[in-house]
Parts: sequence; structure tokens; C-alpha cells
Amino acid sequence: MRKSRGIAGILLALAALALFVAGPIMIYEGVHGQNQVRDQLTAQKIVFPAKGSTSLPANLAAYAGQTVTTGPQAKAYADMVEVHVKEATGGKTYSEVSAAYLASGSKDATLAAQRQTAFMGESLRGSLMGAYQAWEVTYLVIGLGALFIGLGIVFGATANALRPQRIKVPQSPEVLRHAELTTS
Repeated sequence: MRKSRGIAGILLALAALALFVAGPIMIYEGVHGQNQVRDQLTAQKIVFPAKGSTSLPANLAAYAGQTVTTGPQAKAYADMVEVHVKEATGGKTYSEVSAAYLASGSKDATLAAQRQTAFMGESLRGSLMGAYQAWEVTYLVIGLGALFIGLGIVFGATANALRPQRIKVPQSPEVLRHAELTTS
């Protein structure tokens, strides 16, 4: 029993060490990932329409005039693009417009323009949604890093509790006698 407790303590101590190392690395990578998303979005210079603009849906008025630099802003802009694509295509998806264009013998100029608009809009929307998802994953990585640190503390404390205790053996049995316990 004593040997298995010692082995368990060593394994818990090693796990604690691994978690202590992995936790801060994950937090760093999560923050670094957010910075990368922010840098890439900023470089694109995507700006929401000004307040009061007819091209800005009412539910996105809070974003008026803002530059897209975060995941939530990217998602909001993607939602705005979706509204514009649906308006331009009469509510049809790219695949529906493309099928209609091909069925017309690829000669209908209106369907060709709608097809191009839908393709470009859905491509932009997909890229922005990818940025949003990457942003959200960074929060997961940061959260897992914090969890790893917490688990490292718990595992370390448990390993410490399982550590074999040193017992000091007295040199003579007389030291163990207490005057209050002896009856004469």
C-alpha cells in the first residue's frame, strides 16, 4: 500500500508539472491567436457603413462606422453581407442562382450578375465566419489553459498529501511515557 501511494504521488506530481507547463503555454497561444485574428482583420480595412446608412441593417446599428477588428465584429459584418446577398438574389443561395444561370444556357445577364454577387458575398461571408470561429476557439484555448493550471494545483496538492511522511523514532521508550498517564 505504501509503495502504491508513493508511485501515485510521483505520477500526480509529474501530471501537475505537465499541467503547470501546458496551462500558461495554452493561455499564451490563445492570446496570440486573438492578436493574429485582430491583425488580419485590421489589415483588410473592413468598415461598417456609417450610422443612418440604408446599407446598414437596423439590428447592426451599434456597429456603425466601426472597423472590423474582432471576431464578434467579423460575425456581425458577415451577417450584414448575408442580408445584402439575399436582397441581391431575391433570397436565393449561390447554388440556386448558379443552377438557374446554367439552366438558362449561361446567357441570362441578370442571373450572371446575381451569381457573381452571391459567389463573392458568400466567399467574404465564409472568410469572416472563419475569423469569428478562430476568435471563439482562442477563448476555448485560454479557458483550457486556465483549467490546466487549476488542475495542476489540485494534482500538486494531492501529490503532496500522498507524499510519505517521515516519522522520528525516539531513542528510548522512556521518551514516550507521559507523567499524566502513569498511575502509581
